[in-house]
Amino acid sequence: MSSADLKKAYKNWQTKTLKPLLTRFGLRKERFATTSDFEHPDVYLPAETQDLNKAQQENYLRELGFPGEYPFTRGVQASMYRGKLWTMRQYAGFGTAAEANERYHYLLKQGTTGLSVAFDLPTQMGRDSDHALSSGEVGRVGVAIDSVDDMEVLLKGIPLDEVSTSMTINATAHILLALYLSVAKKRGIAWSDVRGTVQNDVLKEYIARGTYIYPPSPALKIVTDVFEFCKNEVPQWNTISISGYHIREAGSTAVQELGFTLADAIAYVEAAVSRGLEVDDFAPRLAFFFNCHNDFLEEVAKFRAARRMWARIMKERFGAKSDRSCMLRFHTQTAGSSLTAQQPYVNVVRTTIQALAAVMGGTQSLHTNSLDEALSLPTEDAARLALRTQQVIACESGLDGVVDPFAGSFAVESLTNSLEKGAIEIIQYIDSMGGMVPAIEAGYPQSEIERSAYEYQLTVEKGSQKIVGLNSFEEGGGAVPEAGRSLKQNEMAEQEQIERVVSCRAGRDAKSYSSAMAELRSAVTEDRNIMPYVCAAMDARATVGEVSDVLREAYGEYGGS
Repeated sequence: MSSADLKKAYKNWQTKTLKPLLTRFGLRKERFATTSDFEHPDVYLPAETQDLNKAQQENYLRELGFPGEYPFTRGVQASMYRGKLWTMRQYAGFGTAAEANERYHYLLKQGTTGLSVAFDLPTQMGRDSDHALSSGEVGRVGVAIDSVDDMEVLLKGIPLDEVSTSMTINATAHILLALYLSVAKKRGIAWSDVRGTVQNDVLKEYIARGTYIYPPSPALKIVTDVFEFCKNEVPQWNTISISGYHIREAGSTAVQELGFTLADAIAYVEAAVSRGLEVDDFAPRLAFFFNCHNDFLEEVAKFRAARRMWARIMKERFGAKSDRSCMLRFHTQTAGSSLTAQQPYVNVVRTTIQALAAVMGGTQSLHTNSLDEALSLPTEDAARLALRTQQVIACESGLDGVVDPFAGSFAVESLTNSLEKGAIEIIQYIDSMGGMVPAIEAGYPQSEIERSAYEYQLTVEKGSQKIVGLNSFEEGGGAVPEAGRSLKQNEMAEQEQIERVVSCRAGRDAKSYSSAMAELRSAVTEDRNIMPYVCAAMDARATVGEVSDVLREAYGEYGGS
């Protein structure tokens, strides 16, 4: 391939892929240039004077290609951030629905472009706030949501047909989605206009996080119920966010994060296909969620490898025909496990490095952790600074004008290939075990992550892995910034929430509630898609715990959760 051949391929990409996108959406600016007024092209290619040798000829279009085209190594959209910036989606939620709603409006005023809801532990585990096991946990690590009454307060003043909402919820994801849709219905908003994501990734709960309720097989059934329901009823909703984030937070390496996450994704696709769903009917609404850690070049390479691997998995393994089915679209969160209580302002630097890697790797959505999150939930000031970090990158770094800026780097391309090779080996081993569910039941991913976490911790304790403020460049004095200014939660929130759920039960129409719950029990017993019946139950003001208990009766609990 000579430079002339590459120019021809480039012109073809401009005509067939880039031009239709620009005709539809345009660009954010008239031109993208450096401070010295060097204008960035649509996409950077090997230097025009460089003729590629035979091996490079064979590899270039197959391994990198062009952004917006298979195998999407260089990005899922032809124009990337030149056309639309990533969504700045700050993760938040605590206390009561009213308190969390106040934080959401604050973040929207500060310029965040998408909401991301954190739920408390009882909500995640399908327990109402007045359940004995909920005591002490209500509203602590997220917002407490028991019924549609709470969801209405949580979303008060939020335009659901304009703002995209992500909900970090798994075992009870179907219930929280139903609550969200119930609020939209009350407002007269068509479900076809509602946009967002529900995490709904229960497999990684067994691997790394622990907030599962039911055994894996019925849990997978519920996930595919959501796939099927949303395909017909909520077409703009991302039905799952397959999450490597928590796998990495548990101590995995980047290769393991990639391998285990894509193996989970394969299991979900296989479950949906065995259900009778067509790949191209549900795959375009699959999304991913990755961690971004401190090893800058490895993280950039990880995201590029993930896109290429998923494109090939979908096309070669599952026979996907649509390009949209082959696109790996992902949200990124900076690494919570990298934050230190010691010298917490240094966390701003860590988060900036991680956010830069996510942007250079082509993320579609980003959350930046706050400097005080090793100490408490973030204060408003810390949350604002975390958001400003993204805004500086978007507005001042010049990266918004360059698609896949590290393409062609000897280091990054080599790392991309190495990460892909290592992750493929993990997936092949899981396949040999019969898939991810048998691998989880055998404890394989759990033990591998534990081993990696232990080995890393040894390097920190021995000092070979330097952590600024923790084992190097240490300082005396308190860890808490500005003399103890951390978020103080409302100590009465739990009692207030208990009173709300009791009031909800007392005030609902008993006949409508009983009828909806009876229909739900029948649907579960008869193995029908439960989503329409969950939606009807939430409309009748059933609670999260009540619906979860119906499923507990039918499916049982896994591991005594």
